Amino acid sequence: MDEGSRFLKHLYAIGLGSNRRHHLFGSPRKLLAEALRELPGTLVVASHIITSRPIGPSQRDYANAAALVAANHEPPDFLRKLKAVERQFGRTCGGQRWSARVLDLDIILWSGGIWSGPGLLVPHPQMRQRRFVLGPVEQIAGGWRDPITNLSIRHLRARLDRPRAHD
Repeated sequence: MDEGSRFLKHLYAIGLGSNRRHHLFGSPRKLLAEALRELPGTLVVASHIITSRPIGPSQRDYANAAALVAANHEPPDFLRKLKAVERQFGRTCGGQRWSARVLDLDIILWSGGIWSGPGLLVPHPQMRQRRFVLGPVEQIAGGWRDPITNLSIRHLRARLDRPRAHD
């Protein structure tokens, strides 16, 4: 092994979510705790697991968390590995958007900045509007800056919480 290959090349902020029980691990919270152990790369730090209301047609609350993971994979390869973990936990393709799911893993941010390609946009396009994403990411990387707005995660989350003037 050469000297440079020992160092991990990229840092990823990953969003984790679940709102269905798992036949082996039980509650969505327990499933997320188990899923954190299966993430590809090296787990640097994980947030607390929070509970959030569902978006869309699902009636079940979600368990959500975030993790910082170091890996040598470029974003498309890393996403493929995340999708393999989802399948390992029983997630199937298809179905209704925002429906109940056993495990959802998303790349929220990447240390390389912006990535745009088929099936993958980084930073995650909806992260700025989602407390259940920004809250956990703020716990572990509050100073990380969104490469599009140049605002920190802490600042983006605070913007969601401030009262808005009505027109």
